[in-house]
Amino acid sequence: MIVVRISLNVLPEKQLEVLQTLLSMIEPTGKEIGCLSYVVLADIEDKCLFSLLAEWETREDVDQHMRSQRFGVLLGSRTLLYEPPQIKIYTVSSSEGMEAVHAVRHKK
Repeated sequence: MIVVRISLNVLPEKQLEVLQTLLSMIEPTGKEIGCLSYVVLADIEDKCLFSLLAEWETREDVDQHMRSQRFGVLLGSRTLLYEPPQIKIYTVSSSEGMEAVHAVRHKK
């Protein structure tokens, strides 16, 4: 699995415009091949900080998305930001769920 996190520090006067752009991307991106999840997160203390968090099946799926016009629109929002988007791509070789919590909490 591949996890992509994109952090955006938006100019205050462009906050609504960027938010609308991000929200419009959720449904169509979520339908792309290999997309496991795609969410927009907003900082509760600073309305100008947003993050996109996406999970993809393969790196090829991520690459296909990054070549898309939709991703190009996101990159084009650069003029609405204090700085270029911060993009991190993580390759996850394994993951655990609640079973890990239960195992730790029920240990003696």
